[in-house]
Amino acid sequence: MSMPFYVSPEQSMKDKADYARKGIARGRSAVVLQYDGGILFVADNMSRTLHKISELYDRVAFAAVGRYNEFENLRLGGVRYADSHGYAYDRRDVTGRMLANAYAQTLGTVFSESNKPWEVEIVVAEVGDDADTDQIYRITFDGSVVDEKGLLAMGGSADAVTAALKERFDPGAALGEALSAAMHALAHENGERRELDAANLEVAVLERAREHRKFRRIQGARLNRLIEEGRGSSPSPSGGADSGGSDGEASGDQEPSA
Repeated sequence: MSMPFYVSPEQSMKDKADYARKGIARGRSAVVLQYDGGILFVADNMSRTLHKISELYDRVAFAAVGRYNEFENLRLGGVRYADSHGYAYDRRDVTGRMLANAYAQTLGTVFSESNKPWEVEIVVAEVGDDADTDQIYRITFDGSVVDEKGLLAMGGSADAVTAALKERFDPGAALGEALSAAMHALAHENGERRELDAANLEVAVLERAREHRKFRRIQGARLNRLIEEGRGSSPSPSGGADSGGSDGEASGDQEPSA
């Protein structure tokens, strides 16, 4: 009779964490940063329909990397939770912190109780009345929450992208300059210098001055024009941007990881 195979809780948690990190790192990066008019989201994403960036509620947006079907479930759950809470109470009661805590509980439970952790990392951001009241929360695969200040990069070569982003980050920059900094950072994916253009990018903002629903996508001719303007004024292959549509889903650049 064979003896049962024993794995210590510490080893089990380490194995699950390593598995999740490797899955997330296979996808392309996304960055979130403040600019003078709110919060900018830029993802390396060639898909026009599988979004990595989405609106959650009036002032709150969602960005994700990793396995698409898993973070799309999180996005949908967050939208339903925000809608029901806003309807039952007041729209102003729906906050980024509330949604970040809900996601943390979900991911923490999955990580602790499931054999396979979810291969996702997400950001919940809320634009405030001024830059000091903006909120950017990073939620990792194990349910940990980090209150980020100013900027972050996740997925892919997050460390290299973060270092490149810090070189040019300015929280008081205009939108075009902020997009240029984001493109400069994303061009450092996997230690390579890549030329990015509108076809590689998913871009959106939480725009402080906008009434009610603050989320706006930046796409099409306007994105192309602003990228060209940014290249003309920037020392690197980068660009600038503004506006577009509204809602969306959440995305990946391949089925397993985005």
